[in-house]
Amino acid sequence: MLLIYTSKVTPRIIYVFKHICTQVLGIEIKFTTKIEEFIAHPDLKFSYGKKRLGNELFIQNVDLLLEQGLGDIEIKVQPWEESKCFFAVSENSDVPFDIFAASFYLLSRYEEYLPHVKDDLGRFPSSESLAYKEGFLHSPVIDVWAYKFKKILAFRFADIDFKKRNYESVTIISVSHVFNFKNKGFLRSLAGTAIDLGRLKISKVRDRIKVLLRLKKDPYNVFDDLIKIVKEHKVKMVFMFQLSDFNIYDRNINHNRLNYKAIIKYVADYSDVGLRLGFFAVKEIKALKLEKKRFENIIHGPLQNVLNSRYNLMLPEHYSYLNELEIANDYSMGYPETIGFRAGTSTPYLFYDINMEVTTPLKIHPYVFHSQVCHTRTSEEIQHTITGIMRELKLVQAPFVSIFKNRDFSEYYNNAFYYSLLKQVHEI
Repeated sequence: MLLIYTSKVTPRIIYVFKHICTQVLGIEIKFTTKIEEFIAHPDLKFSYGKKRLGNELFIQNVDLLLEQGLGDIEIKVQPWEESKCFFAVSENSDVPFDIFAASFYLLSRYEEYLPHVKDDLGRFPSSESLAYKEGFLHSPVIDVWAYKFKKILAFRFADIDFKKRNYESVTIISVSHVFNFKNKGFLRSLAGTAIDLGRLKISKVRDRIKVLLRLKKDPYNVFDDLIKIVKEHKVKMVFMFQLSDFNIYDRNINHNRLNYKAIIKYVADYSDVGLRLGFFAVKEIKALKLEKKRFENIIHGPLQNVLNSRYNLMLPEHYSYLNELEIANDYSMGYPETIGFRAGTSTPYLFYDINMEVTTPLKIHPYVFHSQVCHTRTSEEIQHTITGIMRELKLVQAPFVSIFKNRDFSEYYNNAFYYSLLKQVHEI
């Protein structure tokens, strides 16, 4: 048990100390505001405050974790060995910056609550982030800081035990269109055929006819191939299926189609599954409840995993909806337009609601790579960046989470390249 002295125990302090010390390093902690108790404690301990009490391990703080709500924060990023840091403190501290306040700033997505320029879809773009502007977007800085702090603790306390973490690669398969041609209905099929003819895409017209006549498998139905990889190489995949009503934003086939349900049940036999939220499920609790019920009726069990890949907005009300419906895991924390760490980490963490100043039970699983990046980056650049990030994550034993779409692996896309990326991130 690691005893931590602080003059005041706040929800923010409890949240971020538990993440760094317990979730990442595996150390149980206890807080005290009593100096006498701290001094008398004969075991592992350190103080967090403005001044050192004696000769103990000491981390000097800034005010962020003692505050409530939002405020104007001046941030100056500076180097710390091979990493970068901010919220610098005096030389009297055993760490040159407030590691806990800096981690809270990134984990809580503090900057996304502040005024910022939004992209065309109303999202917080990576270019607005501190990590992008200061050049540490490709580094899991919170995990790096935690492991540096681990060395300091190990040097100070020879008998301290840390939990062992294991690096792993997790791939999310986002399924917004389970089929390209199949089950679209007569009018949609007719309109699609007319559009393909107008664009002189004769091969697609031919393929559509073959699929409708059951002479060919639908090109988006790649689930057999992906499940084969899961079974042969024991890789971890989570398939997220969209079950929203047809609208201008969500144009999947009807969720009542028996073969759509059959695919979900088939995939669930070999892999984790979840719900890819529709446009209105992100914005309305009523729509989210409806999609949750549909999914649970198909899998005959509780919905545990969700993905909101269209809008990566950091909306507190959206996470409140997920908490209200007791959904355990969200995989939406990342930038679809670039590779990197939106929250400064790839370690799963609990969502902190700044508006309410509470730690919620919803676990956020940050992703590093979204296949959408492939539309704007060269294959060589993507592969090189992924290799570097994988190397760094192995050093801090944190997961590499990637997102692909099922249609990435169809014949209408550069499926050979996407399969090569899938094999790269899983090292197969």
